[in-house]
Amino acid sequence: MIDKITEYVQDNISKFHNARIQKLSSLKLKKLLQKKNPYLFKAKNCLTAQDLVENIARSFMSSAEETMFGDWLEGLAIFANNIVFNGRKSTTQGIDLEFDKDNTRYIVSIKSGPNWGNSSQIKKMIEDFNAAKRTLHTSGSTMPVVFINGCCYGKKGHIYKNGDYYKYCGQDFWTLISGEETFYLDIIKPLGTKAKEKNEQYQNEYTNMINRFTRDFSNEFCNSDGSIDWEKIVRLNSGE
Repeated sequence: MIDKITEYVQDNISKFHNARIQKLSSLKLKKLLQKKNPYLFKAKNCLTAQDLVENIARSFMSSAEETMFGDWLEGLAIFANNIVFNGRKSTTQGIDLEFDKDNTRYIVSIKSGPNWGNSSQIKKMIEDFNAAKRTLHTSGSTMPVVFINGCCYGKKGHIYKNGDYYKYCGQDFWTLISGEETFYLDIIKPLGTKAKEKNEQYQNEYTNMINRFTRDFSNEFCNSDGSIDWEKIVRLNSGE
């Protein structure tokens, strides 16, 4: 199976890198300032326009990349599961993967890491699980159902959550969907495909963005003496 996984990664990893670059291209300085907490960066003692712009941009892109790569890994998980268990992307909202194993239907919500949601988001996931189960039973199936919150990385073992679902993280998750205990190690090898080339392109775009935003920030959000006008930033971010 690893040959097919390597081919999939080589054919699809550019989608992640391109999404990162597109995210950079779509950024606007004021939108960026509105999305991040200005009080935090004041508390971190950001004193120069470039320092503040870099801190905000780095924080924003880190969160965005986590989401984008999580989506990409979801696609990889579904692809791998399809090879082994004929799994498929679920048609139920909020559910990412359904597959049958040992005469049991597994209904899976895939997340990037183990600490992904608050109580409301977890409640919504459980509601999505139950909706998928109702849909299955409506079709006349009597197959037992197991709900899985699968996390692409992390180390928490098999955790049964309040009788509602199992939480599988890292190796446990990848073993469940692939049938291979070392699969979580196997997939790291091809991920470097095109990484150097794409990261050089990304870094060029990122540097240009930082330079543009620093120039614009200095013009609009710095006082005549060159100091940062924090009140103006807070009004943009939080005022009416």
